[in-house]
Amino acid sequence: MVENVRELLKAHEGLKHEVYLDIENSSFVPADVLEAMLPYFNQRAYGNPTLTHKPGWEAYEAIMESAQKIAGYLGCKNLEEVNFTPGETEANNLALLGATLHMRGKGGKIVVSEIEPLSVIHVAEMLAKNGFSVVKVPVDSEGFVNLEKLKETVDRETVLASFSAVNHEIGTIQPIREIAEIIRDKNPNAIIHTDASDAYGKIPFKVRESGVDMATISSYKILGPRGVGALYVREGVNIERILEGQIGTQKLWPGVENTPLIVGFAKASELMFEKFEKNIRHMQRLRDKLIEGITTTIPDVRLNGPRGEKRAPDNVNISFLRCEGEALTIELSLNGVYVSSGSACTRRLLQPSHVLIAIGRRFEEAHGSILMKVTRVHREEDIDYVLEVLPKAVERLRGITGSTAVE
Repeated sequence: MVENVRELLKAHEGLKHEVYLDIENSSFVPADVLEAMLPYFNQRAYGNPTLTHKPGWEAYEAIMESAQKIAGYLGCKNLEEVNFTPGETEANNLALLGATLHMRGKGGKIVVSEIEPLSVIHVAEMLAKNGFSVVKVPVDSEGFVNLEKLKETVDRETVLASFSAVNHEIGTIQPIREIAEIIRDKNPNAIIHTDASDAYGKIPFKVRESGVDMATISSYKILGPRGVGALYVREGVNIERILEGQIGTQKLWPGVENTPLIVGFAKASELMFEKFEKNIRHMQRLRDKLIEGITTTIPDVRLNGPRGEKRAPDNVNISFLRCEGEALTIELSLNGVYVSSGSACTRRLLQPSHVLIAIGRRFEEAHGSILMKVTRVHREEDIDYVLEVLPKAVERLRGITGSTAVE
């Protein structure tokens, strides 16, 4: 395996242009974010924030200032509502497990959508094995939650509901406030969670206006460092820890806080929000150029998810008929364009994306999909290069299969 990877890396030598669009799975850290983080590794704030000495006090101050910034961007009541975790997966696990632990004995139903990220779906399925009734609410062909089915599903037994504000794969912007109001009307005591990792910094989203009790956000999805995320828990909402150990500044997540990563998360947030409308317009322009360029120049393609204002400004998900997604990602990589096929959590197992299957795509359409996300730092020439390379890659792979039939 190692030798195969080395050969593939060798094949990439001499690339003149590289465009990284695999933000769903990981991200690069821009120089301005990295510069903000560097002093916290070895110059200051390297102490444990719970200890009474200068490096500890500096770390405490840095973490609190970062929490204050993020709380402001989220629209929290106070910074204590922000709980840092090692990432989105951990925050979603904390939300679902912590809420159900606290609510045990008060009901036995959990309600989620069919297209939640796997860190929600898999936790819900695990809870189903432990006595909970889990209902997955269906979505339409663009990924929007069926609100009538939601009304039928939520009842007095519902202890937790989790619906992403923006879908991570196809960019569908859910009417999260309306979803929350439906749940509240059916059961005021149910705890409502949203994975807002693809909403934070991408669409206008404030936790108190959304009506949710908990919200997950992720650092790397806004070009911050990997290894840090946060869970908003509304003041007055109680959930339990799912790990035990030394308690620092984060009461819901024990252990010593990673100060440099938290500072980087706050800096990336600052850079997204200080020019929020400009950043959104820029991403929308690149997104639309990419979608238009692909759908008008390459035959037999399908856009997955909605168009226009109902779609996240950074998201492009396309199915290429008669073209296998894994092969296409490799072909593009050899030309310096880095994308992903299907979802990050399923691609190595060669399973079709559960999101694409839920919106009605056939297995071959789901297997032939690629996901690309643009950012505030991508340029027009980056998209031009992708639109130069992609049609040739698709044509070459289709030529290998020799198939021309399209159903």
